[in-house]
Amino acid sequence: MIEENNAIVEGRLTFHFEPLIQATKYDDWSFYRNQFNNAFGGAKAIDLIVIDSHTTWLIEIKDYRAYQRTKPIDIGDEMLGKVRDTLIGLVAAKFNANDQEEKRVAKRALGTNKLRVVLHLEQPQKHSRLFPRAINPVDVIQKLKQKLKSIDAHPIVVDQFSLKPEMKWTVEG
Repeated sequence: MIEENNAIVEGRLTFHFEPLIQATKYDDWSFYRNQFNNAFGGAKAIDLIVIDSHTTWLIEIKDYRAYQRTKPIDIGDEMLGKVRDTLIGLVAAKFNANDQEEKRVAKRALGTNKLRVVLHLEQPQKHSRLFPRAINPVDVIQKLKQKLKSIDAHPIVVDQFSLKPEMKWTVEG
């Protein structure tokens, strides 16, 4: 599903994009679900691909305000696999997607001048024993910088209150 100049809902969060921004839920693409998902023994997917005039943003969304993280894999390592698989998926979609709109978006995403990686991480504002702030964003950024430097030397970890000025969207929820 391709969303342009609109909003995308992911769980309890709604992402609102400025005009002329193209945003899509990559993990909902027909190409990903029906053609690519089983590649390499199971491909992973970033949640959102957002394209502005010069930049393609790969955005993974994690919201731990109501439920704690239960996956045994480190969140940084999870991100690395999703970024890798999504980039491979975009290249494959550019050439082989059956949906022409997905093929067009993949081509546009791969044609920008810059690639940025974002972990949108919501955690309890007031942590408690029941809902601790278990993930240190600084640790995640450090791991992503080390492992993704050839893709994005400055990956970003944000929540809805710490979006960067270059991000052409807002988040509520």
